[in-house]
Amino acid sequence: MDESTRETASQQVPEGHPEATSTAAAPDAATPDAATPDAASGAKTKAGAPIPQARVLWQEWIRPLFIIALVMFSFRSAVADWNDVPTGSMKPTILEGDRIFINKVAYDLKFPFTTWRLAEWADPSWGDIVVLLSPTDGKRLVKRVVGLPGDIIEVRNNRLFLNGRAASYLPLDDKIVNQIDRDVQAHFRFATEKVDEREHPIMVTHPFLSRSGSHGPERVPEGQYFVMGDHRSNSRDSRWFGPVDRELILGKATAVALSVDPERYYRPRWQRFFSPLP
Repeated sequence: MDESTRETASQQVPEGHPEATSTAAAPDAATPDAATPDAASGAKTKAGAPIPQARVLWQEWIRPLFIIALVMFSFRSAVADWNDVPTGSMKPTILEGDRIFINKVAYDLKFPFTTWRLAEWADPSWGDIVVLLSPTDGKRLVKRVVGLPGDIIEVRNNRLFLNGRAASYLPLDDKIVNQIDRDVQAHFRFATEKVDEREHPIMVTHPFLSRSGSHGPERVPEGQYFVMGDHRSNSRDSRWFGPVDRELILGKATAVALSVDPERYYRPRWQRFFSPLP
């Protein structure tokens, strides 16, 4: 064996020899490990730099929740909503503790969070229960439309006159009356008010015929509506603040979604759940 052959053989290390193992296992110290996450942040960009915790929080939590909230509140503002009724101005139709469903596209489509109308396809009809903004303080109210643009409205001794013609008054169904506490019933008179083919319940302070329950006659201006509460003796409505502009009407109340009795520890009134409003 010549000298060159001996030198080559001496440089070859058999497989499994400790020198071969240590040589193969030695990493390149200059090569970074891009797959190892940053211990502080737990996330890295494609280039290997750590992502700030605030950015991770925004992308994974805050932004999705913000989008969900924006969609939900926009839907409630422009399409459909439900409202609590804290007062008795619409008794006996709507009771304190009712949560009513509001169809906000019954008449038009508004830009969310505004009264700007994007499209319009109908106007409120006589007898509709509407949700509106009070022209005096901007509070949300629930009232019934009893006068359309051009109508002449008069309330004479608690009786409604529409264009000189008196509404009809019929006995009210006992099922509706008995939803009012019996100790309260004795102080009021209940009736079904009917104009043409539309009818709805009302209640007034006893006696029914009282000179204090009079208003008008008054012509409803164009573009405005005369609204009243069904509890004629306990409602601040167009008899006080006048007819309301069409743009202040937000939608139509169509049903009681659910109901609780605040006088009885918020006990559910099961019979009123999902009941239509007359």
